[in-house]
Amino acid sequence: MKVCIYGAGAVGGLIAAWLARSGHEVSVVARGKQLDAIRQGGLRVDDRASGKSDVYRVKAESDPARLGPQDYVVVAVKAQSLPEVADQITPLVGPDTSIMTAMNGVPWWFFDRLPFAAEGRGGGNGKQRLESLDPGGKLARAMPTKRVVGCVIHLAASTPAPGIISHNIGRKLIVGEPGGRNTLRTRRIAEALSEAGFEILVTQLIEKEFWVKLLGNVSFNPVSALTVSTADRLIENREVKSYMVQIMREVLAIGRAVGVDADIDPEARIDMARALGPFKTSMLQDLEAGKPLEIDGLLAGTLEIAAKAGVPAPYTQSLFGLIRARAISSNQYQPTK
Repeated sequence: MKVCIYGAGAVGGLIAAWLARSGHEVSVVARGKQLDAIRQGGLRVDDRASGKSDVYRVKAESDPARLGPQDYVVVAVKAQSLPEVADQITPLVGPDTSIMTAMNGVPWWFFDRLPFAAEGRGGGNGKQRLESLDPGGKLARAMPTKRVVGCVIHLAASTPAPGIISHNIGRKLIVGEPGGRNTLRTRRIAEALSEAGFEILVTQLIEKEFWVKLLGNVSFNPVSALTVSTADRLIENREVKSYMVQIMREVLAIGRAVGVDADIDPEARIDMARALGPFKTSMLQDLEAGKPLEIDGLLAGTLEIAAKAGVPAPYTQSLFGLIRARAISSNQYQPTK
């Protein structure tokens, strides 16, 4: 199978490496030092559980036009980089190309096949675009929902240096098409990822799985960046944990109001994070690396849904203001355009 990973960071790099290991024709779209390192020495994956390191050779380009149409394009970038993807993905997309979104936060296609949008609720007309994530519908035009396979990530990885992926813990990926209409698109990529070494769950409720992950992302990510703390320290701090539980309760209410019930208690969601040990969230890693923080994809999108559903979310709103102010002060806020 011919697969291009658009974004060779921690998650994208791991997917690229393991798919290449299992014999697929894999390429990556990368930039800067990461691109140079992959071209020169391949992708090195350090597995913390086994202590082993392996190097995988993949084709790396900065210009997608050099790669041509793919069977699958795996979009594994932060939300603030999606407009660039929309501008450049066209050469990778042939008549039968599928697009798998392997990202944190609310996806731009979230409302496309939900009854809430089809009923015209929240002031919409059956087309509930999330303007905070996809202003003007640019992403939807470049990556239409009919091609999309959603992917929710339950693993921890990092990029300690260019060309190096540290696989810290977990192998689980949950995949499914919006609205539960799983087709051959989902089955083929699920089989390929499973053969590559990932633990795959195929679901007919991908929107629910995104919301379960969102409970942790909206709370742990910004709070970890504000406090410069690993997840285990946040859980151990009674006051901080209580604050994050309040945020999770708001996010649960927002999801239920639009027909997506995560059906999980905040304490159970915290247990999922606890099982990963003393890890640094992706937002804390970005803060320390001086990269733009993924704020709109996690918080602005969630709060836009809250507004459409008429659900008050004061704790989440205050966290959005705090982390945005923190990012602006260090020139690490890149609003969606």
